[in-house]
Amino acid sequence: MRKHWGLLGVFVTVCVVAAIFGSNFLTAYNLMNLTQRTALFSILALGVGMVIVTGGIDLSIGSVVCLAGIATPWLLVEHGWSPVEVVPTVLLGSALIGLAHGLLITRLRLQPFLVTLCGLLLYRGIARWMTSDQSQGFQGGFDGLRAIALERFALPGFGDFRIPATVIPLAVLGTLSALFLTRTVWGRWLVATGSNEAAARYSGVPTTWLVTGAYVACSLLAGFGGMLFIFDIGSGQPSDFGNFYELYAIAAVVLGGCSLRGGTASVGGIVLGTATLQVLRNAIILLGLGSQLEFAVIGAVLLVGVAADELLRRAHRRRQESRQSA
Repeated sequence: MRKHWGLLGVFVTVCVVAAIFGSNFLTAYNLMNLTQRTALFSILALGVGMVIVTGGIDLSIGSVVCLAGIATPWLLVEHGWSPVEVVPTVLLGSALIGLAHGLLITRLRLQPFLVTLCGLLLYRGIARWMTSDQSQGFQGGFDGLRAIALERFALPGFGDFRIPATVIPLAVLGTLSALFLTRTVWGRWLVATGSNEAAARYSGVPTTWLVTGAYVACSLLAGFGGMLFIFDIGSGQPSDFGNFYELYAIAAVVLGGCSLRGGTASVGGIVLGTATLQVLRNAIILLGLGSQLEFAVIGAVLLVGVAADELLRRAHRRRQESRQSA
């Protein structure tokens, strides 16, 4: 909780600085875009959080976003599939990717870093091959389907500001994730697996299936997020659509207080970490510092988050040792 208060302070500080020195920060258009991007990236980060809780990592998220996002208009426009066929197919394919990751990691005992790094290359390559590396879009159609991401809801007393429709799936997924992690035995087992997998396994916890399920959830949310992203922007190039999205998601999870070593989780922290990153990115652009600095900020956030996690663990270990010696 203390870490979240610190993160909230950073978020508020960046917002104040951006509002003072960035003339367009408080415009309704900019705030709607910030809310939209926060919702979209939070959905990806929730999936990553499930994997990181187990002590794993998923580097393939951006490529899964690419494959799912590009496949959606490709199937709708190029092959004439109906939305009723496309949406379940894309989501099922995304879930199967996570299942493959989970089985390779739990059954063959391959390193998550290696498995998902290969996936990062593989899925983008498939997307580029099946589309002949051509940009894919909706060609002005399927407005009803795209409304899932494009719809805006007016709020009384908020002027031109409207809530993006993507906040709804984020709220649902965030609530379900929080209830799963804190109110179900499966969620507690998942956290226990990340804290000490061997101890959890000897205690009768089905660690193999829990870890596999975490990777399925991660890829499923990445695929769902990929569809929302393509609904939002309308078209995408397979060579760069979803590039570095895994870094945004991982950085948000770390910034939100989840340890890369596993065993800790906070849905509220993940969403707040995502919002902080998006505000930082927006502030960099509005203050005229150059969009190239964006990746430097993400790298710095990851480094600070990992360093802070290690320092907190050492402090906690010292307190435990001093209590035991006393």
